[in-house]
Amino acid sequence: MYAHPTHTLAVRTRRQFGAALPVALILLTILMLLAVAGMRSAGLGFIMAGNEQYRQKAFVAAEAGIERAVSVGQFNPESVTATVTGAVPNAATDTYVVNIQTQLSGQPQGAIFGSSWNAFSTFHFEVQSTGSSVRNAATTHNQGVAVIAPSSLIITGAGGL
Repeated sequence: MYAHPTHTLAVRTRRQFGAALPVALILLTILMLLAVAGMRSAGLGFIMAGNEQYRQKAFVAAEAGIERAVSVGQFNPESVTATVTGAVPNAATDTYVVNIQTQLSGQPQGAIFGSSWNAFSTFHFEVQSTGSSVRNAATTHNQGVAVIAPSSLIITGAGGL
């Protein structure tokens, strides 16, 4: 049984359609989309970390404002509001604005500690400090302050009243 040469050749060479190229292109497209999504996610993470850093700087600025106000502020029960402004040391962009407000209409509150404290009163103040940093990061902190003073409103000497 002898086979004709053209007949065996036709059986061996079937026509192929090349599925490897379309599959490779689809996989490459999927990998490219995943890479772009990963880069966007990483970029967003950097922005969020930066914003958190600036929020922390605003927090520190507000705390620095409270410390500055307590150390140099005018706690005078006769004035309604005093303002302290400044910049955080070693931070060119971080600033604070502090308002010191008299509480209880500036009226002295009697001492409750006993007879030896009857000559003293307390005056209450609220210190409100707003710290700010770049990218509009800002935070506001409130601190209450009670100043112990002689029961008379006439104060002589140092003490900030």
